[in-house]
Amino acid sequence: MAIIECVPNVSEGRRPEVISGLADALRAVPGLRVLDVQSDAAHNRSVFTLAGDAAALAAGIPALFEGAIAAIDLRTHRGEHPRLGAVDVVPFIPIEGATMETCVQLARAVAADVAARFNLPIYLYEDAAAAPARKNLEDIRRGEFEGLAAKMAQPAWAPDFGPAAPHPTAGAAVIGARMPLIAYNINLATTRLDVAKKIASAVRMSSGGLRFVKAMGIPLDDRGIVQVSMNLTNYEKTPIFRVFELVKREAARYGVTVLESEIVGLVPAAALTAAAEYYLQLEGFSADQVLENTIRRLPAE
Repeated sequence: MAIIECVPNVSEGRRPEVISGLADALRAVPGLRVLDVQSDAAHNRSVFTLAGDAAALAAGIPALFEGAIAAIDLRTHRGEHPRLGAVDVVPFIPIEGATMETCVQLARAVAADVAARFNLPIYLYEDAAAAPARKNLEDIRRGEFEGLAAKMAQPAWAPDFGPAAPHPTAGAAVIGARMPLIAYNINLATTRLDVAKKIASAVRMSSGGLRFVKAMGIPLDDRGIVQVSMNLTNYEKTPIFRVFELVKREAARYGVTVLESEIVGLVPAAALTAAAEYYLQLEGFSADQVLENTIRRLPAE
């Protein structure tokens, strides 16, 4: 069976009853596995990690939209993370026995279905994008929900599916296909938001930093600290340890230390193995030395 991962991001991270209700709706779909649910109150956002075949995901994602649209009103939603939709972004990711083209076709089919069912504008992004200008999520989401009506009034930003105006409470959604990414945040032991923003500018690709890194600086007001919030879009070419070291060095320039880092959602084992190899200075290390990897390759008796 082909396995496809899907990591929808929903604009709700503060009401546990809403988040658990959405997770329950997904778990009720035959063949769909809910691998992980992580919520962040400061971002006011939840990340669901799902896995299944194309049919299971095609059935499950509309159920997620149905629950989110009923429960979330972006007119009153506030959070540190940029967003333009109640269900903000839905990427499909090939894992095993599925190609990127399979995920592209799935993204387009789900986008058309969701747009028709809920009268919701849908944009396609990354490998499913219909035009180069819509490949990057940041470009589509720029202006967020509050600026969406004015943006959609421009012919260049007509949606790929659905009405030419935002849904009054749910905004729009971005659906696409991409390779795996790691949502990685580094918290700084300071309240200085200017420092977090300067570090984000130094490390992100669009500002001349590390390739395959997207970053922004945000406050975590409930903790009295700031965060460099990042997406690592190719952990093999720009590994976690390289990002961590650059952030740490940039922070030191301002007399700031790293408090901790966090991974949101699931992460490929190879990304953590590479970090262990780097920090432990392991000579000639191989993934075959990881006990669990070897056990998985052994035939069942």
